[in-house]
Amino acid sequence: MQLPLRVAAVMLAAGLPAAHAATYSNGTATATFTVTLTLQAACTISANALTFSSSGVLASALTQQTTLSVTCSNSTPYNVGLDEGSVSGSTVAARLLAGITSGNTSTTVSFQLFQDAAHTTIWGNTQGTDTVAGTGSGSAQSISVYGQVPAQSTPQPDTYRSTITATVYF
Repeated sequence: MQLPLRVAAVMLAAGLPAAHAATYSNGTATATFTVTLTLQAACTISANALTFSSSGVLASALTQQTTLSVTCSNSTPYNVGLDEGSVSGSTVAARLLAGITSGNTSTTVSFQLFQDAAHTTIWGNTQGTDTVAGTGSGSAQSISVYGQVPAQSTPQPDTYRSTITATVYF
């Protein structure tokens, strides 16, 4: 009895392979199992700031563009809307920027956001009316936003600002 234990110990120490499992030939039986993965429609959206160039007088229109990034599941239809902004009195049809300096926060500058570079189609937040539609590819898709400050009476020097919320509907 002592000898086989020593042989096994020597084999293990030498790194020799262990004995193989037994082989049977009486028959076989099988079973199957299901593997499942559920992918749901999903979307994310991110936005870059839109910054107009500095100006002294608003005698002519200022234009600028930025981008949104929408990532939706492959083949998922979506709409992207832009709200009126954070300035009191602002609407989708008449967006406003407000001064940020104390004592000037009620002073506003008109601006607009468009779906096209020609500045003809206002971008709103009503699906099927003034939103931008697309279909997800599973990868990020870039969507341009075109901004314009029209010529208007120039208020006092300040930084004028609004916060726009971009929403992806899917």
